[in-house]
Amino acid sequence: MNANAQNQPGIAIAFVFAGVFAISINDMLIKQLSGGYPLHEIVFARAFIGILFGLGLVQLEGGWRILKTSQWHWHLLRGILVVIANMTFFLALAALPLADATALFFVAPLFITLLSIPLLGEKVGAMRLGAVAIGFLGVVIMQRPWADVQTLQASRLVLLLPVVAALTYALNQLMTRKLGVNSKASALAIYIQGTFLVVSIGFFLIAGDGRFASADSAPSMQFLLRAWVWPAQEDVWVFLGLGLNAAVIGYCLSQAYRIADVATVAPFEYIGLPLAVFWGLLIFGDLPVWEVWVGIALIIGSGLFVFLRERQKARNLLKTRPIRTG
Repeated sequence: MNANAQNQPGIAIAFVFAGVFAISINDMLIKQLSGGYPLHEIVFARAFIGILFGLGLVQLEGGWRILKTSQWHWHLLRGILVVIANMTFFLALAALPLADATALFFVAPLFITLLSIPLLGEKVGAMRLGAVAIGFLGVVIMQRPWADVQTLQASRLVLLLPVVAALTYALNQLMTRKLGVNSKASALAIYIQGTFLVVSIGFFLIAGDGRFASADSAPSMQFLLRAWVWPAQEDVWVFLGLGLNAAVIGYCLSQAYRIADVATVAPFEYIGLPLAVFWGLLIFGDLPVWEVWVGIALIIGSGLFVFLRERQKARNLLKTRPIRTG
């Protein structure tokens, strides 16, 4: 880890709470729109509106000069990772209950802990590795390997999509911690929204007329490939809300992971799980099945253990560090 990296855990946690609350609203709105609009149209509108709000934040944090970077290739890679994370998760939302998809995605903090070993050089002991293994057991239980497709009401591939999203999201947040040393949160968010714009325009040029869509295909594929349509009047406000949410999410999470250690920040994203259950029940009338509740308990429990273990090791390190007297 770069010695110049900031460490402001209290402020970072506040940004995580704000960002995760915005994510919960974002996911609920996208699931609402998934039956009538293509994913790439939603992503385009969300990124276009979000980038307008984001440019205002750029002015507040230093003006146009903060967008200049010599690490453009790393920012591009981070943008691609975020696009993959979002697209795979949103595709899962079209076919899975909101709480189920979100619970599977929340293996991300465990991926962050695991990947911080090779990518950031952080040391993770046997107890935390054991907790990570228990968390992944929760994912296996939610996948219900003993059930058939009719019982699952979704293909095995769809059930894996949130896990792919979690892996790419974890890689993104580890890169945010490294790149945040030299980049402001608003600039990091703008790079992400710009990548979304390019990808969604590419999808429009290739598949925007719906030529690859089929009424017989799975809900996720219909969501990905159906033709662009002009938003209905009642949905215009939903698209505007998505754009504002995109700006809030991009800024808050970029700020959180650039000013505090990933092992401190990541577990507080678990507030998104009860929020997903709440929105799923309130808007769609869905409650998770017992296997998902077990998986949620294992993932949250293991994630919180990793966090508490990290805090204990930090306190022990402070106690044993020699006091400088001169």
